[in-house]
Amino acid sequence: MKSVKKIEEHIYERSGLQLATLDFTLPPELEASEPPEARGMERDEVRLMVSYQTDNRVQHTQFNKLGQFLSAGDLLVINTSGTMNAALPAVRADGTQLELHLSTHLPADLWTVEVREMSEKTSRPFHGIQAGEHLRLPHGATVTLHVPYQAEQRYAPDGYAKHIRLWIATLDLPCPYANYLARYGFPIHYGYVQQQWATSYYQTVYVTEVGSAEMPSAGRAFTPRLITQLIAQGVQIAPLLLHTGVASLEEHELPYEEYYRVPVETARLVNATRLAGKRVIAIGTTVVRALETVTDPDGTTYPGEGWTHEIITPQRGIRAVQGLLTGLHEPRATHLAMLAALASSEHLQATYAEALREGYLWHEFGDLHLLLP
Repeated sequence: MKSVKKIEEHIYERSGLQLATLDFTLPPELEASEPPEARGMERDEVRLMVSYQTDNRVQHTQFNKLGQFLSAGDLLVINTSGTMNAALPAVRADGTQLELHLSTHLPADLWTVEVREMSEKTSRPFHGIQAGEHLRLPHGATVTLHVPYQAEQRYAPDGYAKHIRLWIATLDLPCPYANYLARYGFPIHYGYVQQQWATSYYQTVYVTEVGSAEMPSAGRAFTPRLITQLIAQGVQIAPLLLHTGVASLEEHELPYEEYYRVPVETARLVNATRLAGKRVIAIGTTVVRALETVTDPDGTTYPGEGWTHEIITPQRGIRAVQGLLTGLHEPRATHLAMLAALASSEHLQATYAEALREGYLWHEFGDLHLLLP
C-alpha cells in the first residue's frame, strides 16, 4: 500500500499518553540502505519536501536549495552531538554471538545498553539475558548487565512482564571508553543498511561533542558551503546539545531520558527571534525535545542542562519552535507524535502521501521534510 489512509490514536501503556500514528506501509525500496555519497551524490543533494501548514501546500526540491525557503532573521537550531561507535561484538558464556549497543552514559559510569542477536540480513533484541550476566567484549573487555532499565515500567496493566530491551550495565575496559570505542566499536545500523559504513558517514559537519548512540540525522545533509550561504543570507544558526539513545524499531517505545544542554546564547536567540516575529526552526526532533524541556508555557526559553523526560504530543503542544526539519518516520514511530503536535493530522496525511507517491527515501541516509507554518 503506497498511500496514507488515516491517523490513528494508540495508547502507550507506559505513560497512558495517546500518540498519533500514521497508517501506511513503507515499501522496502524506499528504505535508504546507503549514504547518498555512495549513490554518487553530495550530502546536500538529497531531496527536500517543503510543506506549509496554513494551506497544506507542498513543494519538492533538493536540500541544497534550502535557502530559498528561509528568510533573513530566521533561526535554525542545530544539535551538535556527535555519533559514537556505539556497537560492539559480544559473546555469552555459552558462546552465543551477540551485539551490544551502548545507549546512554549515565552518572557513576553506568550505561544503558541493548543486547541484540544478529542474522545475515537483520537484527532483533535478544531477550534471553539474565540479571548479573557478563558478556565478553573485544580485547579482554567485559560488560555486566545488572538490572532492567526502568524496570517498574516494563509491566503491562495485567501484571505480566513485557520484553526487557534496555539494561543498566557497567563496562570493564582496558582503556578510556572513548579510545576503546574508537578502536573496537562501529556505528549502530539496522537491517535496512546492509553493510557497515565508516563513522564519518554518521557525523554531521558541525559536531562539537561525541555522545549520541545514533546519529541526529536531520542535520546530516548540511555542508560547510550551504551553512556559509545561509549565514550570508542573514539566516541565524544556534547550537544546543542532546545525546540521543538507541532507537526502538520493533516496539516503538516512548523515548527514554536523554542528556541535553541549551546554552545561554541559544536561549537568548530563540526568544529574540520569536519576539521579532521570525521563525525558529528546529533541525531535528532532538532539538525540539531539548528546547521544549527549557521553554515555559508562555513560550519563553531558558538555558539549561540535565536529563530530559519530556515527551512531545499533540495534547502537550509545542511552544519553542514554528518549523521543523526532519527525516521521514515509520508508521508507528513515536516521532510522529511530535510532528502531530506541530502540524494537523490532515497535513501529515497529505505530506506522507506525497512522500510515498514521489518515492522519497526513509531513515538516516534518506531524504528530508521541512515543515513550515
